[in-house]
Amino acid sequence: MSLPPEAVNAATALRRFGLGPRFDLGEADQAAIAADARSYLKTQLKPQAALLHGEGLEDSKANLIAAFEEQQQKKMLRDQAAQMPAAAAAPMQSMEMAGQPQPEKPMPVQRDVLLTEVQARYQKAFDDQSGLIERLVWFWSNHFAISIAKGTLSTITAGSFEREAIRPHVLGRFADMLKAVEQHPTMLFFLDNRDSIGPNSKAGQRRQKGLNENLAREIMELHTLGVNGGYTQADVTALARIITGWTFAGLNNTNFDPGIFVFNPNTHEPGASKVLGKAYAQQGQAQGEAVLADLARHPATAQHIAFKFARHFVADAPPPGLVDKLAASFRSSDGDLLALTQTLLDDDGAWATPAAKLRTPQEFLLAASRALNLPPDRPQPLIRALNELGQPLWKPAGPNGFGDTAQDWASPEGMKVRLSYASLMASQSKLATNPGDLAASLFGASLSQDTRQTVSRAESKPQGLALLLMSPEFQRR
Repeated sequence: MSLPPEAVNAATALRRFGLGPRFDLGEADQAAIAADARSYLKTQLKPQAALLHGEGLEDSKANLIAAFEEQQQKKMLRDQAAQMPAAAAAPMQSMEMAGQPQPEKPMPVQRDVLLTEVQARYQKAFDDQSGLIERLVWFWSNHFAISIAKGTLSTITAGSFEREAIRPHVLGRFADMLKAVEQHPTMLFFLDNRDSIGPNSKAGQRRQKGLNENLAREIMELHTLGVNGGYTQADVTALARIITGWTFAGLNNTNFDPGIFVFNPNTHEPGASKVLGKAYAQQGQAQGEAVLADLARHPATAQHIAFKFARHFVADAPPPGLVDKLAASFRSSDGDLLALTQTLLDDDGAWATPAAKLRTPQEFLLAASRALNLPPDRPQPLIRALNELGQPLWKPAGPNGFGDTAQDWASPEGMKVRLSYASLMASQSKLATNPGDLAASLFGASLSQDTRQTVSRAESKPQGLALLLMSPEFQRR
């Protein structure tokens, strides 16, 4: 029996486009979703809703300065240890061999910062009315992926990078997000542009160093045009020359403030360059910004973004008509991401496509937390769970981010780990609601008879909740 459109829309609104319904979804919200699910979601598309502030959340400059100072302190201690006479070092070694307590080592500053960022990030996702805004943030954060595996500077700024370069623009203009991302110290460090020097620049001639093309290549291949976007290796090299000098300074640099984006003319390759057949005159920092602005408006970028957007929210093989509609919206609105999101929500096919997308581990954990009233009160268990489920936070295997298809997450081992976490979370839930009533509340008329019976036949409440979390309705969106 097919369901009426309003039942399908009510079930789809929070599951496909958000992070699933919260355990305490009120009657007013339920009525609003049932009456007009699209309008319900659209009312939440407010730019300020994407911003994240909180106690202990510092900006990237402050975080980088803290990391620089810690590195200096460690270097000073290493130098002192290297200069210490053997006779002076002997008592310390004797204490260690005797098992005597040693002075407690302070927690590395980047770990402390990371835990604070993780707690704030997932508390916001837990609290979000529908989860739509957070899903947008996560999509764009994965599109412009960085990795904390790169080192201390990535680890200490991963959260502030997302708060500064992604969140302010998820409902703004793509060109503004692109510029914010490519000029952020985290991306400049992650893709090595800090080490890229124009061969004919003053510094290049003096130090005999050259280009690093990593950032230029990923700007074209991943961030804008896409792998089939029509660019050549010559275009990559030209862009790499153009963005030399885009960097950030450390503590000991007397020319620039530490911890923020700076343009260093001494490492910038002089002269005009041509990208995608267009010449860009030498204008210093503005030369690279002009290229980014043109890449943001390129038709290939519109198509690339539209495909990824449709694939993420609707289907692994998205309807071509939807992709074309999104690309047209992107082009006509000059990359307005609010208009792009509204176009997605207005498309009938985006709602009617069967729920075949598999929730990523991150989506699964937060959807389960919201359904079972398990707020993320400590960041360490979340970090551990994401690691074990195969989606370590801000740590993809490469700059292309985490995979976004069912095939990427549907391995037997991955589902086995999901079952373990479903059982653990079910045992921790203090909800008074029985599993059958919770299933009906979460999925309404879209709840299948098979799932209804499976949950009702559970031998215990925790088992029933775990079965609900592993049901197709919960795992698929």
